[in-house]
Amino acid sequence: MLADTPRPGSPGIRAALVISGVLTVGAVLLPAIRSGAEEAAWVPPVNDCGEFGFDPLYRDRDTRPVQAQPQPDPTIRIPYPVPEFVPVEVPGPLPDNTRIEPEPLPADPCRNPCPDIRDIPNPVPETTLPEGDPSTAPVTATTAPAVTEPPFPTSEPSGAGADGPLPPRTAELVPQTEIVPVPVPGGEFPEPQPAPPLAIQLPEFAPAAPAPVPPAVESVRLVNQVTGHGSTNRTDMRWSVDGTDLGLFWENKPGELAVVFGDTFGKGWQFPGAGNGDQDWRSNTIAYSTDRDLSDGLTLDTFVQNSRCHAAEILDSRKVDNFEITTIPTSGFTLNGRQYLSYMSINRWSRYQPGMWWTYLGGLAWSDDDGRTWTKSQWARWDNFFGLSRFQVTSMVPHEGYVYMFGTPNGRFGTIGLARVPADQVLNKSAYQYWVSGAWIPAVGPSELFATPLISGTASELSVRFDQSSGLWQMVYLDLQRNEFVLRTATSPQSAWTEPVALIDTSDYPSSYGGFIHPWSTGTDLYFTMSHWATYNVYLMHAVVNPGR
Repeated sequence: MLADTPRPGSPGIRAALVISGVLTVGAVLLPAIRSGAEEAAWVPPVNDCGEFGFDPLYRDRDTRPVQAQPQPDPTIRIPYPVPEFVPVEVPGPLPDNTRIEPEPLPADPCRNPCPDIRDIPNPVPETTLPEGDPSTAPVTATTAPAVTEPPFPTSEPSGAGADGPLPPRTAELVPQTEIVPVPVPGGEFPEPQPAPPLAIQLPEFAPAAPAPVPPAVESVRLVNQVTGHGSTNRTDMRWSVDGTDLGLFWENKPGELAVVFGDTFGKGWQFPGAGNGDQDWRSNTIAYSTDRDLSDGLTLDTFVQNSRCHAAEILDSRKVDNFEITTIPTSGFTLNGRQYLSYMSINRWSRYQPGMWWTYLGGLAWSDDDGRTWTKSQWARWDNFFGLSRFQVTSMVPHEGYVYMFGTPNGRFGTIGLARVPADQVLNKSAYQYWVSGAWIPAVGPSELFATPLISGTASELSVRFDQSSGLWQMVYLDLQRNEFVLRTATSPQSAWTEPVALIDTSDYPSSYGGFIHPWSTGTDLYFTMSHWATYNVYLMHAVVNPGR
């Protein structure tokens, strides 16, 4: 529960107002922004513990503090690679499956459950506000800088500047370390998994239907900050989850959801952006939620833990650049009591192209203990030969005897391919069929490379579900060509999908990505998570939708 109107003049509100360009509460409604010529006063609410969180919303330029603009750097820095040879044990260590039974959380939600492990941080020094409109208060050295633009390269002006011609440019070579993995014997081979029997499916015509009436998005609001400092879940103090992303869902058992996050950082993480290996880095974590009332935010009940107040990494990774830097979950589902995760093994991130990365493979893992420990399939994997694989970032959905797999290549600029597999053979790659030119084609040779693009244009990090209430399939993804999170619907996976309908304009939420649908959404109330790179945490969004049918 939020205190939407804290006492004026209280220390918490004074600090929060000073940093209104950066920080807001852990659980917020979409703050008021400019309407016509009037600017509504914005007072950030605080959670019951008096903590404020991170604000992903882009504030109106006219209300932000005026800051001196830095002069263009006259030096053009040209990086050149300097190899660093790093021995990498192959096959490497087995996953650490140490797990504990979590202790119950304190009855007082503001009580620190592990004071011997984590002190309650005070990330922003208290500062006295000047009188007048707090939105025009100058930014002081003790306050954090405003989050206004995504952390992407921007072009510099050419020609004359505000103070006359720009200075002449000079060039400087800058060494840049490039990791070169060197495989060496070491580690322990995992227990071999028997090869599944050959189960090639016959080709089958794939009937398609016209697109339904496009949905209409009536409103979208930010409901709460799900993770990090200031969130209603206080994940930093309770589970050492200070910064993380994604937040993808599935119903792991009746009345409970599994919620999986990507690269996660704990004690030592600092705003802005993702952390590094010195900040309690885990490639992924998993939480559970039984919260049915999402109108006031998403509540997490607990995380899988490997020690007190510490969320465990559930899918291991080698954390070596140019080999396997991390392992990122992309979707999850339940079949006959077994949990499945699709994931991508990241080989390296692009240094020069935002939104681009290269994968080693896309694969499946399973869990028979409700997500506490996981086993990667040695056979259900799609190797990324020459970067051509169409199913590296996937969203998998069980429906009427099949599991449908929607996939894109590595990065955020690929087209969507479609495949399906009988639900009882999900780990048998030979049983998959790929949607090619109106037919389901068996998994023979490179058939996956020829999967027909499901829609025009590119898509990033798909989230797909079948909505029982409307009888329609829903798809949410980030469209970088439109700079929007979009929603599409269809009557079947292979049928025509509606034109994209905007959910979020990324100019309002710069550096946002993800967009994973909450399984308990309906055709009219669409809840989904949004990740924000600069604040590096996860938010719950709510869209009111007219499904169109």
